[in-house]
This record gives sequence, structure tokens and C-alpha cells, in this order.
Amino acid sequence: ATTHEGQLEFLKKIEGQVRGIERMIEEKRYCIDILTQIQSVIGALYRVENEIFKKHTEGCVVNALKGRSEREKQEKINEVIDLISKFRKTS
Repeated sequence: ATTHEGQLEFLKKIEGQVRGIERMIEEKRYCIDILTQIQSVIGALYRVENEIFKKHTEGCVVNALKGRSEREKQEKINEVIDLISKFRKTS
């Protein structure tokens, strides 16, 4: 099974950044400074997301495609397609 423990360190840093944004708002800091910090958090989350997706593809998906079960292969392919579709949706 693919593990993602390596991402925990990055998530803890992101958690600290979010607390920093809360403090900035409480301290009534300049809007641009707050927005800059928010963009930093968003970028960090995308990096974590990319790494987990990469490991999923290299591990779970590749293993399924090497397997004998056509049903499992198709499920993994559909799962990736659905995930990419969700990533592309904008609010």
C-alpha cells in the first residue's frame, strides 16, 4: 500500500502558516500581506496534492494495471479520470 507519511511534515508547516494568517487578520495586517500568505498556503497544498497523486499513480494505479483483474484495471483508470475532472472544476 502507498503511504503518505512524508507529507505530514509539510501539512504541519501549512497548519502553522494558516495560524499565521489568523494572527495577521486579528492584528489587522495589510490586505496584500494576508493575500500573499494565503497564496503561499495554496501553493503548499498543491505541492502536497501533487505528491500524493504522483505516489497514487506510481503505486496503486501501476499495481492495478500490472494485475490480472480487468475490472480492477478499469476501476483505477476511471478513478483517475474522475479525479482529474474534479480537479478541473472551478467554483
